Amino acid sequence: MEIAPLLFDLGKQAPTTRQVADRIRAGGVEALSEADRRADAARYQAVHCRSALNRVTGMPFEWTLNPYRGCTHGCHYCYARRYQTQFELGAGDDFASIIFVKTNFVEVLRRELQRPSWAGEYVAVGTATDCYQPIEGHYKLTRRSLEALRDVNNPVGVVTKGPMVVRDKDILADLTAGPGCGVYISVPTVDEDAWRLLEPGTAPPLQRLRAVRELVDAGIRAGVLMNPIVPGITSKPALLERTMKAIADHGARFVGCNVMFLEGGTRDHFMRWLADEFPHMVEGYGQLYAGKYAPASYRKDVQRVVGLLRKKYRVNRRDEENDDKDASRGKAQNEEPELSPDQPVLRF
Repeated sequence: MEIAPLLFDLGKQAPTTRQVADRIRAGGVEALSEADRRADAARYQAVHCRSALNRVTGMPFEWTLNPYRGCTHGCHYCYARRYQTQFELGAGDDFASIIFVKTNFVEVLRRELQRPSWAGEYVAVGTATDCYQPIEGHYKLTRRSLEALRDVNNPVGVVTKGPMVVRDKDILADLTAGPGCGVYISVPTVDEDAWRLLEPGTAPPLQRLRAVRELVDAGIRAGVLMNPIVPGITSKPALLERTMKAIADHGARFVGCNVMFLEGGTRDHFMRWLADEFPHMVEGYGQLYAGKYAPASYRKDVQRVVGLLRKKYRVNRRDEENDDKDASRGKAQNEEPELSPDQPVLRF
């Protein structure tokens, strides 16, 4: 039976991520012959996704959206590096130079949001790779996803290192006034030497903090994640204080932090990077990271220092709106917690 040609040539459908993985397994990265090269020297491979909403466990939320896979920010500590190994890609340079773009992402998302079974649960955007990495300026998958969530009155949170987030403050303001919205901008440190080494493809820390200020001034609940604290590099109390003060000066509504964890391909990549940049720290890291987490006692010390600084500069704790009242009480009582002279330097 002869098949009639299409009235309009819609073009060939992009491969799925699994098909891309099969290609790489068979022919290496060079098998991605359809990937676009752009001025940043990264390759952008269009892929066809079968789902957009992704259920997760062990997190403060149950649903995530990630329109891109891989990230040109190239942060050496990024936990998402290990995900590339699932698709026959390395956790090192491949993570920052080969980006999957889910070109049908928004259409799939809108279908999923219309399902009778969808209960309008909170959705976190950009938890695996940055939803505002530079290519978003071209594809606008994040903006269009936020529009889809706004159209069904769905609460949302956005995690990013990209100042481009201010482009979408109109939609974020609508979400804030409606179902609820929080923007979490990652600024682990304001030290420029540490920033250049750890986050080579990101915007400068103060540019990210200016984005926080612009969002807050637009009525959006925006704050900072000092994630991750990197032992021996960004963990010194004096540096933590500089960062917290800068966060407060830019009007952040909240601040949270966690110590870096290392797992799988991320661990392998980070330890190679550490050996190149800070060889004297390799032995200490081997002891501190016998497992994927630093010891609980170390993490508790970091949280204690950050807690003191949070109170000193009166920046709310992440997701604890009632701290407004606590901060007011502290100010009335002239509570000014200080770091003690014998405060341990958080190294190893």
